[in-house]
Amino acid sequence: MTIHIGAKPGEIAETVLMPGDPYRARWAAETFLEDATLVNEVRGMLGYTGTWRGHRVTIQGSGMGMPSLSIYVNELIRDYDAKTLIRIGSCGGMQPQVKLRDVILAMTASTLTNPSRGMFRELNFAPCADWGLLSAAHQAAAGRQVGVHVGGIYSSDVFYSERPDLDKEMVRHGILGVEMECAELYTLAARYGRRALAVLTVSDHLGTGEELPSEDRERSFGDMVEIALNAAFA
Repeated sequence: MTIHIGAKPGEIAETVLMPGDPYRARWAAETFLEDATLVNEVRGMLGYTGTWRGHRVTIQGSGMGMPSLSIYVNELIRDYDAKTLIRIGSCGGMQPQVKLRDVILAMTASTLTNPSRGMFRELNFAPCADWGLLSAAHQAAAGRQVGVHVGGIYSSDVFYSERPDLDKEMVRHGILGVEMECAELYTLAARYGRRALAVLTVSDHLGTGEELPSEDRERSFGDMVEIALNAAFA
């Protein structure tokens, strides 16, 4: 057990999928895993371990934002020896070719700041995905009835941004979408020598103002989870 994860030794798998929402963790575990068992409910941040096609998998909520995710990733790696960590979450589309329900595979993650920023001081560290996972996810997405985009995303400190000037520059420089966790995940994976990837479903669009109705989100998120699972065990 750790401060934030109540699982016993051996209850966390080497492969961990990390949605922000703990209830999405429960939905994904009940939908995609066999014999899913609740292994964490500290502070309501649900985590489940089960099997997918014979492979052990943990699905652990991370909360919203990089500080929250940093807590769980640090503990999952240091105390439970997680080897592969894949964020599965929603994001806002930023490019015109990115549509609602599309999947973004985050190759890089730009950010203004993150919990690790103090370590680097003047250096602008460039966090990126594990190439093996990224390539496998791209292959796993082939043939699905969903648009798939590979490229850079932006990990924001805030949900309600008041920087339209910054949004404009990100669009200009090809950033595909915005979310709130990936940059710290990739930074921690680099620090500890682990594999990491973010597979994201576009739930709204900053340019058009469109957004998925809540009742449509779970159905759309299924592609994202299946892509992540296939990539993890390719």
